[in-house]
Amino acid sequence: MKIARYELLDGTVRVGLVEGDQVRDLPGGITVLQAAAERPTPTSAARALHEVRLLAPVPRPRKILGIGLNYTDHVVEGGPAREAPAFPVFFNKQVSSLAGPFDAIVRPRVSAQLDYEGELVVVIGRTCRRVAETDALRAVAGYMIGNDVSVRDWQRLAPTLTLGKSFDTHCPTGPWLVTPDEIVDPYKLQVRTSVGEEILQSFTTANMIHRIEKQIAILSTAFTLEPGDLILTGTGAGVAFFRKPQRWLVPGERVRVEITALGAIENPVVDEEAGAT
Repeated sequence: MKIARYELLDGTVRVGLVEGDQVRDLPGGITVLQAAAERPTPTSAARALHEVRLLAPVPRPRKILGIGLNYTDHVVEGGPAREAPAFPVFFNKQVSSLAGPFDAIVRPRVSAQLDYEGELVVVIGRTCRRVAETDALRAVAGYMIGNDVSVRDWQRLAPTLTLGKSFDTHCPTGPWLVTPDEIVDPYKLQVRTSVGEEILQSFTTANMIHRIEKQIAILSTAFTLEPGDLILTGTGAGVAFFRKPQRWLVPGERVRVEITALGAIENPVVDEEAGAT
């Protein structure tokens, strides 16, 4: 199932089942996570996707968690002295960074070092603690696309990475949640990030160093994972920071992330408005 949150022209927010280029309403009041677990029957109402505004599938996650240096080619592009971490390097993105699949990414006034990281996102579907790797995928409600937008100079200000990872609008997700039954193997997905015709990243999830099961097992050992928590599972080579010359995102561009079987998100880049609060 592909389950979306979307807004109608009158501002009403609905949850629906995506079928081709249409979305069929699910019963009122149901959430994306409930739909993934309960698989309710859609109503007869169907709308063309271009007639609605797609929103972030999970609107209020308790946690947004990321992992650094989780693809071999991304480690290598950092230089010969760089090594893959033996233990996963996790960090937080503040939940206020969440954005929809086609919302604008705001370049902040304080930095021009706006970077992109196309990633596979795991959505936790049930409360879990101390989950074994062998059982970890049972905790997954579904998968979606994310862009771990990063303000690199602010990221380097502190070892937690949180500041540079958490600017508002810097976690676009979507376009919908895809349930695990539609993903035969989460390690056979192609991820591509592009701006216009320029392909900036192209990698496969087969090259993930610390796999999803391990990430869930380690995180749930430290703290309880809750329904709706998001785990951004890492990015491959090609980020702006390691390109020569560096290739930062600038206003007027549209950055697109697409993943096999999950669709695509595409976000325009805009400057922060002067005096914005």
